[in-house]
This record gives sequence, C-alpha cells and structure tokens, in this order.
Amino acid sequence: MPESGSTTRRDATTEALLSALKSHWGFDAFRPWQEQAIRSAIDGRDSLVVLPTGGGKSLCYQIPPLIHHGVDLVVSPLISLMKDQVDGLRASGYPAVALHSGLSEAERNQVERAIQRGEVRLLYAAPERLLSSRMRLLLEDTDVRSIVVDEAHCISQWGHDFRPEYRRLTELRSVLPNVSWHAFTATATRLVQEDIVQQLRLTDPLVIVGDGDRANLVYRILPRVEPRTQLLEVLSRHVGEAVIVYCLSRKETETLAAWLQQRDIHAMPYHAGLSPKARQKTQNAFMQERLHVVVATVAFGMGIDRSDVRCVVHMAMPKSIEHYQQEAGRAGRDGLEAECVLLYSSADAIRWRQLMTRSAVEAGQDGPPDHQLEALDRMQRLCASMRCRHAALADYFDQSYPKRSCDACDICLEECSLIPEAAVVAQKIISCVARLQGRFGAAHVVDVLRGSRKERIRQWRHDQLSVYGLLAGAPAPVVQSFIAQLIDQGALGRTHDDRPVVHLTEKSASYLRGEQEVTLRRPKMETPRADRNTERDWEDVDRSLFEKLRALRRTIAQDRQSPAYLVFSDQTLRELARRQPATKAQMLEVKGVGPKKLDDFGDAFLRCIIQENESASGKHAPSSSDD
Repeated sequence: MPESGSTTRRDATTEALLSALKSHWGFDAFRPWQEQAIRSAIDGRDSLVVLPTGGGKSLCYQIPPLIHHGVDLVVSPLISLMKDQVDGLRASGYPAVALHSGLSEAERNQVERAIQRGEVRLLYAAPERLLSSRMRLLLEDTDVRSIVVDEAHCISQWGHDFRPEYRRLTELRSVLPNVSWHAFTATATRLVQEDIVQQLRLTDPLVIVGDGDRANLVYRILPRVEPRTQLLEVLSRHVGEAVIVYCLSRKETETLAAWLQQRDIHAMPYHAGLSPKARQKTQNAFMQERLHVVVATVAFGMGIDRSDVRCVVHMAMPKSIEHYQQEAGRAGRDGLEAECVLLYSSADAIRWRQLMTRSAVEAGQDGPPDHQLEALDRMQRLCASMRCRHAALADYFDQSYPKRSCDACDICLEECSLIPEAAVVAQKIISCVARLQGRFGAAHVVDVLRGSRKERIRQWRHDQLSVYGLLAGAPAPVVQSFIAQLIDQGALGRTHDDRPVVHLTEKSASYLRGEQEVTLRRPKMETPRADRNTERDWEDVDRSLFEKLRALRRTIAQDRQSPAYLVFSDQTLRELARRQPATKAQMLEVKGVGPKKLDDFGDAFLRCIIQENESASGKHAPSSSDD
C-alpha cells in the first residue's frame, strides 16, 4: 500500500540533501514526497514512486548518488530523453553521463573511463544496452548502489507502452545482486502499480503515490466540429508560446503543418517517418525557442524536456486515458499555467478499434486484448462526460478530488454551450436513422437531415422522407457532432468495420419517447476567459522585462546550441521579472538559480534587468522644462 503522510526528520542527512538541492538546482525546499523517495534510495530500500509530470521525479533519483558517492544506474527509454537529462545535469555542475547508440567508439570509451575513475554519479542507459555483455562487465567493476527504472509503466503488460526489453531488466540481478531497485512513472493505475512491483521483483518496496492532479493545467475536451477553425482559435491564445499539436497519422501532421504555414504560423511536422536529420532539426529548433508550434504524432514529446510548453492540442482522441495523461502532461512542466485541448469524435474510437484489430491479427491473435478495449471505452466516456475533468482523471487513477470546482476545465468554467432543445434534436436524428434502416453512414444521415440536394440523396429517394431537411439550418459539422454525442450516450450505435454505418440501439426507442435524459453541446468558439492560475502566475511580473529576459535566454541557448530551458525555466524568468534583483547575492535567492548557473549566466541577466530598469526610469523621468 502507498505510504501516507509527508513528514520527514530534520537531521544531518536532511541538511546534506537540502545543500545538494540548493547548490545544483537552486531550490530551497523539497516538493511533497521527494525526500521520502530520496531516503529510500539512500537507505537501500526498493521503491515504486508515482508522481505527476512536473512533480519532481527526476530529483528523487538524482540526489542520492551525491550523498552516498557511489554510482546509480538509470534505465531510460529514449536517447533524446537521456541526452536532455544529462545536458541539464551538467549545466548544473552534476557529474552525469549516458551510454547509447548515438555515441562514437571514442566517446563511449571516454565515458567508460570516467566511470572507472569514479568521476560519475549517474549513468543513463537504454534497457537494450544494459543487457549487452560489454555493459555487464563494466557494471561488475563499478560501485553501483541503485538501479532506477524510469518510465516504469513500460514494464507492465497492463501499461500503455509495453516494451519487452523492460521485462528482461531483472536479468541484471545476477550481475548486481546487492543493489536496491527503484521504479518511477507519472501515470499508473493500481493494477499497473502491482504489475510493476511483480515484474521487477521489488522487495518490500516503499510505495509512494503522490497527488496526480495537475492543478496548473486547464483541460478542454470539445466535440470536433470545425477542427482547423477550432485549432486556430486555440493557437490565437498562445502566440509566441510553445505548442504541441498531436495527430493520429504521419500524413495528417504534414498536411496540417503545411496548412498552418499558409496562414503565417511557423509550424513544422514531426513523425517517425521523417529522416533522423529532419527530426533532429525540428527538435533542436523547438528546444532553442526558434520554433514554437510542432504538429506531431506521439513519437514527439516523450524525449522532450521543454518545460514551458503552454499548450497541447489533440486533434483526435487518444486510445487510453493513460496515453492522454502522458501526452497532455507535456504541457506546463514548469508548474505554470498551461492548456490542454482535445477535439474528439466517436469516429476516433472506431478508428482505434480498427488499428487495434489489425495489430492483433498481425500478431496472430483473434482480436485486441480486453484491457485495451476497456481502456478505449474509458477514454471515450471521459470525452463524452459532463463531469469536472480534473475529478474524472483523479477517479481513473484511484485518487480522490475534494474540490467542488477546479476552475480549470471547460465544465467548471461553464464553457460548454448546451443545446436547449436537445431532446427534440435527438428525436429528429434518431428518427432519421430509423427511416434509413441503419444502412448508411453518419455523413449520409447528415445530408438527409440538412436537406442536401446531392445526387445520391435523390437516387435513393431520401429527399422524399419525412425527416428530410429537419435540421436544414444547422452546419454539417455540428450535426455530425450531435450524432457522435448520441452514439456516446448509447442513443445510437455505429458498426466497427471499414465502412461504419449508424444504427439504432436498445435504448433508441426510449430516447424517441422522451424517457431518457439527453444532453447535446456545441463548443463555444469565442476565446475563453482566463482561469485563476493564469492571473496568479503573472501577479507582479513585469511582462516587458520577462520578454526581454526570454529573448536573452533564447540568444544564449542558440549560442551554446542547447535547449533554452537549460539556461533558466519560465518560472525562474518570471521570478526574476517579479523581484528584479540588482546583485548576484539577490539573484541567488531566486528559485532555480544555483551557484553554477549564477556563474554562467548571472552577469548577462543582471545587465538586462538593470538596463530595463534604467530605460523605464528614463521614460518616466521629468524633463528640464517640467522642473
């Protein structure tokens, strides 16, 4: 069972931990659960730690080696993720290295020698490399104290990103029999937690499950009515800010990125089918703040550590709530406000079922596993729900949500425009499906209801039906959305084959008789009001100075060919623009400024702050004629 409470003892170890925290990361205090997780590693006790993205998981395994002075091994799934982590640690003066296939033989030898000389505290490697004979020989001669499994959901058969190599990690127990094991992940249901413990053979583990709610995220889940128009409306709220737009297919990413470019929005596609050079170019531009909008498949993001992503947009529904939580969670990792928008249709579920079935058949199975279909169904129910998004997500991950209103989702912000005559509209749509005898797809149903004069409507003589033109004044995407919502509510059904048709269900008759409550909503297209988080995060911040500091950060990052977040996070820049330090001593008091970064960047940022203050004073100083 997860540990409860968050009290820690104040002793010499705590002082050492806080000293390391300040000197390398510029923070004065731990977040909830971090110290407990760190002490577990120092004490040699196995652990499973589930903390939300942005909750400080990395610190939990980065600090212990600084205390016990051995080497901790981190199993990481992506080269880009390892590289970003190592670059960030080195920028803070931390001795970390990574061994991966992207290194030359000379670079690999250099890393191995540094490990053998005892100059390394944290070693990152992919699971495949750890199982090689060369790596095993290196580890046998290294003072390894702990093995850390990052993104541990990958090890679970119930998880959302099953990876067979993770299941073989326990082979390392024969090489390193006396080390402690620690599993970290951002999302794990109780079933996944139990599976991780079993698969890694954790012994009496400390299980920490932190509050998974991301209070700084504003969730909006909207019917996909006019998707490109809806996307433009979202992007208009984030001009000059980092945005990730997720699509289901490679072709969709390229088409949508090109369409945005035609509208003077600098956007680039990213997917696994592009050349490594093209992907790297896009990734580097995004990390250095030369590119703000990336249109991607889910191949983009897992290895991206840019903390100031202000918006994540899903152009279609993910296949599970775990996937959604992971992908949406790439927004606002710095703890500042961010927006997550999902545009969905019931057609998305059909598409996912087809993909799952195809994958299962190729694997020699009769069909998708039941847990995949259940996960898809839960995701679909989340989209159709009128319940607070934060509460619904907490419930899925077996956590309580005590607030009556989150003030940070489309439901609680009352952004859902409910159709007042929903029951009547539903009866018209259901009647049309009944007249068409469940033999046609949603597009044809829409054409009949809107009174289309297309040739096929006349050929079938559907312009003679009593339901013809009953919704003549409604736009086609809106009627399509209404049909999808009725399918979500069980008032209608849709087949799962390659040419799905809309049909009646057992509940259809009761909806026609008005015996079932029905809700239909249409997304409001006007700009939503700011939520409380946004107003609080900008309180007393000089926005003009913030933008100048941000420009300076971008210049430094480009000069160093490194991600901008490695200089300072948005949270640190806002605090600098709020407090406006005039000396290095004052700057060191700002959260996120440690001694190493102060030495590297302090002078440049102090000059920028002082120059902006002098410029502002000059603008407002009285002229000689005013004296």
